[in-house]
Order: sequence, then C-alpha cells, then structure tokens
Amino acid sequence: MPKQLTKLLLAPLLLAAVVALPACQLVPKAPVGILVEDPLEPEPLAAPFRTEIAVARISEMLQNAKLSEPERARLHYDRGVMYDSVGLSALARYDFMRALRLQPDMADAYNFIGIQHTVSGDFEQAYDAFDSALELEPKYQYAYLNRGIALQYDGKLALAINDFQQFQAMKPDDPYRSLWLYLAQVEQSAPQALDTLTKHQSALDKKAWSSQIVAFYLGQISEADLLKAASSDVTEPRQLAEQLCEVYFYLARWHGLKQNPTQAVAYYKKSLATNVYEFVEHRYARLEMTRLRQAVVEQAHEQESEHQAEQNQEPAETLDSGHAH
Repeated sequence: MPKQLTKLLLAPLLLAAVVALPACQLVPKAPVGILVEDPLEPEPLAAPFRTEIAVARISEMLQNAKLSEPERARLHYDRGVMYDSVGLSALARYDFMRALRLQPDMADAYNFIGIQHTVSGDFEQAYDAFDSALELEPKYQYAYLNRGIALQYDGKLALAINDFQQFQAMKPDDPYRSLWLYLAQVEQSAPQALDTLTKHQSALDKKAWSSQIVAFYLGQISEADLLKAASSDVTEPRQLAEQLCEVYFYLARWHGLKQNPTQAVAYYKKSLATNVYEFVEHRYARLEMTRLRQAVVEQAHEQESEHQAEQNQEPAETLDSGHAH
C-alpha cells in the first residue's frame, strides 16, 4: 500500500484515539500541592545498577582474562542475557552469536536468537534456531512457546497450536500457557478455544494472580476487576511493573479480538511503557501493535476498494436500464 495512503488512514485513527480520552484520564485531578498517583499507570523500570556493573566486569574479563572457549562462551551468553534484559537487542544478538561460535551446543542461546528473528519477521531463521534448541534439549519448554508464536505470526496456525499444546501440557497449572493456546485456537474456532480454556481452568494454580486473566477471558470477572487484581497485593515496584506489563498485553489481545483497535493499541503502549524487556509480553507487544495497525489499514483499504467498485458499477447499470427501455 502506498505510504501516503497509510499515513492518511492512520492519522484519523490516532487522532480519534487521543480525542476520545477525557482529560481526567490523561492527568489525575488533585488539589494544588497534593500528589495523586494512579497505580495502573506504568512507571518504566530503570536498568538495575547491578546489571550495569556486571556488564562492565564481564567486558573486562573478556578483554583481559585468559579464558577457555567454554568459559568465554558462557560470559558472552551471560552478557547477552543482561543486554537483552535492558532492551539492547543488537548487542545481545552479537553476544549470543559469539557464544554459539565458541560453543555450538547452547540451547538457551539458540532460543534467544530465535526470539529476535521472530520479532524481526525472519521466520525461517527463527525456526532453525528453535529447532536447534530442541535438538539439543528436546524438553526445552520455552522453545515450544516461542516457536509456536513464530508459527502463528507466520500463518502456520495448525503447527503453532501443536507447539502451544505441548507447552501447556508440560505445566498444566500455569495460566499463561493456557492463554497462549487459547489465543492461537481462537483464530481457528472461537467456541472450541473457549471450551478448551474452560476445561483448563480447573487445573490452574488459583494462587497465581494470572489465573484472573483466564477468568476475565471466560467472562467471569470484569475488566475493572482484572486491573484491580493486577495492582493489588504487590510488595515492590518491580512486581507491579511486571504484572502491569502482563495484564495490559492480554487486555490488548482481548480488545483486538473484539475489534477494538484503539483500546488495544493503548494497552500495548502501556505494556511497553513498563520496560520489562525480558517478559514475553513485552517482547511481542510492539510486533502485535504493528500487526494490528496494518490490519486496520488493510481493512480500510478493502472498504475503499469495494466502495469504488460499487461506484463504477452504477453507470453501467444505468446504461443497461436505458437500453431496456
């Protein structure tokens, strides 16, 4: 689609999203001199001081210390994980690749490389990386999750569902695993996906706050109740940021399924605003947002083409009726 058309279609959508928000939702009201904070408004996590120090020490060791190849590979991998945790994906990929050159049997490194290829849309390379991880460790659980996500984005839904089913079966009490399976199955059959999620709910760990997300998807609690659950009983800022990262991502996915793209994009932005880079929800929130925008633009383009086709048919129908008379 021409870039100009994309801009024309997106601009009204984005403007409408801003105009639709009441002023009271943008800034909480409070008397002068009184601080009122919204616990549901994400506060971006800062890079941990310990991570910065660890990166500096590993860099010094890699430059100066006499190390064996396995030791050097482990240090590159560890530094890559740290870079990844603060959003420095290019530096992380460099370290993961260096680690694999030195020690080609690191399943964890292949998994990280696969995630990065998925985010950039290089699905064939992502499959190669995840397959390598699973060849090295056949029970590598998160390789099934991440390969399933790549397959779903690539339109290979049946294969994606198979991976999500294996991932869910490895830990049936984990709510997130049931959610990812649902989000794939719903593209194939909404009633079947809902039925499967209902069956899985009985086995979930009720103490996990994320079980409330499943309850929301099943219509058992409201959106307000879910947001309250995400921000209640938190003991420190990082826990709040992590739970907000998760809840806003799954709310965005739900609103996307309900054809509410404006609210979905707003929630994806809130998920990204937490800076919880290492969470799977944060990793894919930007990609989901991009896909949603593209879908809205394509739908608008299709509607415009259909309208134009109808207009083009009108003169022909008028001319035919004239001949009949």
